[in-house]
Amino acid sequence: MIKRTKASISKCILHKVGNKFNSTRNAFSEQELEFDEMSYDLILPYLLRPFGNLSETYRFNHHSNIELNEINSYASELLNDDSNFIEISKHIVNHLFEQSNSAQIKTGDVLVCLFHDIQYEDYSTDAVGIFKIENKSHFFQTFLENGSYDLITQKGISTKKVDKGCLILNASDAEGKIILSVDHNNYDTQYWTKHFLNVTYPDDSNEHTKNYIEMCREFSKEVMQPQFGGQEQSNFLAKTVDFFKEHEIANIETFKEEVFEKDDALELFEDFKKTYEADHNIVIRNQFDVSEVVLKKQKQKIKTEIKLDTNIQIKLDVDAPDASAEYLERGYDEIKKMHYYKVFFNEEG
Repeated sequence: MIKRTKASISKCILHKVGNKFNSTRNAFSEQELEFDEMSYDLILPYLLRPFGNLSETYRFNHHSNIELNEINSYASELLNDDSNFIEISKHIVNHLFEQSNSAQIKTGDVLVCLFHDIQYEDYSTDAVGIFKIENKSHFFQTFLENGSYDLITQKGISTKKVDKGCLILNASDAEGKIILSVDHNNYDTQYWTKHFLNVTYPDDSNEHTKNYIEMCREFSKEVMQPQFGGQEQSNFLAKTVDFFKEHEIANIETFKEEVFEKDDALELFEDFKKTYEADHNIVIRNQFDVSEVVLKKQKQKIKTEIKLDTNIQIKLDVDAPDASAEYLERGYDEIKKMHYYKVFFNEEG
């Protein structure tokens, strides 16, 4: 999460990246961009806005030596000395080109920038920004000709959001340089973060909280709903959110005691956890600090709705874990040969 109140761009260059699978080549600029006031006032927030609400960060990765990570090496060189900015920016684009390992990887414009005074947490720092623009938008351009106005259709870059981008901060912790990344075109989830940047999540509270809640969400969808029904699924999710809201430190044994009332569901959860860790190549910690920022973000992804085949949906409040058990009753009607839900309430809202 950054703030861009005092941020500025000192250097920026635009290149074009091709794709070796469709015989399109890279095209390089030999001069940096020179912005007029209006363009500068548009491009600075356009490039930095996507990183304003990011809670998750990355660190560079390499199978043998982190210093051999290409983008880590190029970014370090730029942050230490920007005198060779244009040539290094070309190396970055060439490295991106080499990651186009399928025909579906899109060609596009690549912006390489140097930023100053980006606020991260409680300090200001410089950063290298790399942005890939893959999609262009049509727009109308009006003009005056022979005393009458006319218009033509042109294609250009939308100022709404970048397709792919990263900020490599001139700031480190015990696990290396801090990197923020966005990818709004997830046609290949490995292309940008794994192959181009070669980054991984750090071993911190953000990652542990995210992993555990995402595992619980998958468990609710794949196990709770099919085997116990929508009411039990929603109840489990609500209790999960409530647990993380009430505990600054998440202890897994305490979680099991507070969330699970049925032993059969608990056994299924423990089996699912082992499979989930193996499938996702992660280790779910037995105890970790809870990240409030990640909890808030993950909570928005949780849907506690019971969808029925009679075109009726029952939406439950994820912040009221006891409401389902107290005010919602499930049964079976022998006459209609159908399941039903009975809802208790005092007044309609």
